[in-house]
Amino acid sequence: MKKILLLSDTHGHLDDAIIKYAQKADEIWHAGDIGTTAVSDALQKVKPLKAVYGNIDGTEIRKEFPLNNRFKCEEVDVWITHIGGYPGRYSPAVKEEIKANPPRIFISGHSHILKVMNDKKLGVLHMNPGAAGKQGFHLVRTMLRFVIDGKDIRDLEVIELGKR
Repeated sequence: MKKILLLSDTHGHLDDAIIKYAQKADEIWHAGDIGTTAVSDALQKVKPLKAVYGNIDGTEIRKEFPLNNRFKCEEVDVWITHIGGYPGRYSPAVKEEIKANPPRIFISGHSHILKVMNDKKLGVLHMNPGAAGKQGFHLVRTMLRFVIDGKDIRDLEVIELGKR
């Protein structure tokens, strides 16, 4: 069983509230627009970090993290990318691959809009944790936390971190 903290779009911002939730997780997953290596370094000191770079991330972060990160967590196939779209509106960069080889969980960031939805056609659970940082148009900073236990994905929670 793994407790996952999922965040995105920190844009260089990391505060005690994020760290508090990170300490309670087994793994931290970041869906891009990390902003600075200070953020990724601090998260990696707390728990193991799986991440991707986003469109605002510079060379240092792009050297450390891939554009796409596909891996197994327990028995669940996971794919994280920053600009991925969502069911019915997948990004052209991922559309063919997601149809040909769908993961069980598809995670993207970028929009700053918290969204969790099933793609019933492909059997994919899409997650976008919204934005945990203070830059952007979102009004409330958000993250997601959930458990993966074997093949089961459960105990999904929305974490609101307050106004940006």
